[in-house]
Amino acid sequence: MRLRALLDTDALGLKLLGGEEELDRTVRGVMTTDLRDPSRYLSGGELVLSGLAWRRNPSDSEPFVHALVQAGVAALAAGTAEFGCVPDDLVVACARHRLPLFAVEESVAFATVTEHVVRQVSGERAGDLAAVVERHRRMMTSGPAGGGPDVVLDLLGSDLDLRAWLLSPTGRLIAGPKAAGPALSARTCARLAGEHLAAVRTGHRAPHRVTLDSTTYSLFPIRSTGRSPRTSREVREDVRETGLSDWVLAVEADAGDWPEQRLDLLQGVTQLIAVERDRRDAARTVRRRLAQEVLELVQSGAPPAEIAARLRVAAPVLLPGLGTAPHWQVVVARVEWDGGRGGSGPVAQSLLEEILVDPGSTGPEPSDRIAVAHTGAEAVALVPLPAVPAEHEDSGAGIAADALLEAVRDPLSAGLDGDGRLTLGVSAAVHSAEGLRGALEEARHARRVAAARPGRVCAAGHQELASHVLLLPFVPDDVRRAFTARLLDPLRDYDLRHRAELIPTLEAFLDCDGSWTRCATRLHLHVNTLRYRVGRIEQLTGRDLSRLEDKLDFFLALRMS
Repeated sequence: MRLRALLDTDALGLKLLGGEEELDRTVRGVMTTDLRDPSRYLSGGELVLSGLAWRRNPSDSEPFVHALVQAGVAALAAGTAEFGCVPDDLVVACARHRLPLFAVEESVAFATVTEHVVRQVSGERAGDLAAVVERHRRMMTSGPAGGGPDVVLDLLGSDLDLRAWLLSPTGRLIAGPKAAGPALSARTCARLAGEHLAAVRTGHRAPHRVTLDSTTYSLFPIRSTGRSPRTSREVREDVRETGLSDWVLAVEADAGDWPEQRLDLLQGVTQLIAVERDRRDAARTVRRRLAQEVLELVQSGAPPAEIAARLRVAAPVLLPGLGTAPHWQVVVARVEWDGGRGGSGPVAQSLLEEILVDPGSTGPEPSDRIAVAHTGAEAVALVPLPAVPAEHEDSGAGIAADALLEAVRDPLSAGLDGDGRLTLGVSAAVHSAEGLRGALEEARHARRVAAARPGRVCAAGHQELASHVLLLPFVPDDVRRAFTARLLDPLRDYDLRHRAELIPTLEAFLDCDGSWTRCATRLHLHVNTLRYRVGRIEQLTGRDLSRLEDKLDFFLALRMS
């Protein structure tokens, strides 16, 4: 409601003392206070009611009004019971800060003003939001030209002054408001996605409210309209996986203060956006089917000619307009839950599709260039790459495992913390159907290497499949722990007691292939100091670092630690 409407209500008995030019301000709430500085309890847009008990002398008015203006309140309504009138110093301070000031007659209770404002604001907000929902519903039913989630986000901003963003579970920005205002940084997007996943994992009821950098957001999940857990037990078992595939509507507001009707209408908005999500998922159906067919052919040992024919069908779908057959990479993902519960292939498929989307792209249907299938608990992605000349095949083009999870590691770790793990393996690029089976096995081996590492979200690439590394995932955990403890614990204990840095020295020495000069230069040590440290390592472990076998043992122990 507008401030001007307050003066048109005779029952409120308000008298305007200043700020006539500001009467078109919008009132978003009401608060009664007699604190000297109530700003920490204000969020902006309030009509502040005060009996002026905070005023001890005329100098108190200026800091009080300044605090209100800094908090972004709409106006101040001052009671006259304390002084018989509104003091001139308060009138002057409000005029200086262009803050509208009303006098409330002694016969009018603050509760009467509060009830009127709350009733008007709640009714107008609910009506405005209903109009938003209806307008967007009409746009969506008019066909694909409706504009997608961007339209409803713009309407939320223009009609309700609500800034909102649509995020993927990995923190990718799918849609945001076009209106002026600070953009949501990639770091904030990732943190909001992580907070949402953590709240879902712990069973908190939506909307989830979180404060980041002094800004409060309310997070609403956007679920597929076709997914509906059937029993409370299924809900409990399904909540971890559904959270990892939900979109998130992040609204810059505290929904804890909203009336029930408004929350219901926001839920309606999420359902409309869910329809757009279903359209995106439907567009991926063809790519998923192609990947499934290729995967089945490769695993069944089909002739290369048959696989090549299927790849020729897939190439134009994934890379429209490409003149020549592309190269292919294979990425394998697996989600494993603590306790051994399996069957997570669909959620691994959904996550892998999101992870492989170009992080610089936005929109609900970014330029997907991948086809992902799933079998059991494993998801397999077929990623096309533009063909390169034979002399450049080893140039490193394509997906790099170490960069694949960089942007999504934090939010997904929050979603999996205490419950499960996501591990990925990436193959080298191959340029023919004959190489696809090897690429699949290579990606699977790389994923096993990633699974041997600590952390909730890990990836490994084909470059890491040296013979010794390839064997590490198959060594039992207790054997690995005993092996590393036997070799490295004496050094760790010595470093802890003497700050001798024997472990870093050992790592550098092996990395420099046992070269005394290069290692001393890297560590900024005199060669004699380096020789003393290496001698201490040999003394504590009973090993000889001039022997290849002992060097290899130390190398493996460091890799497994």
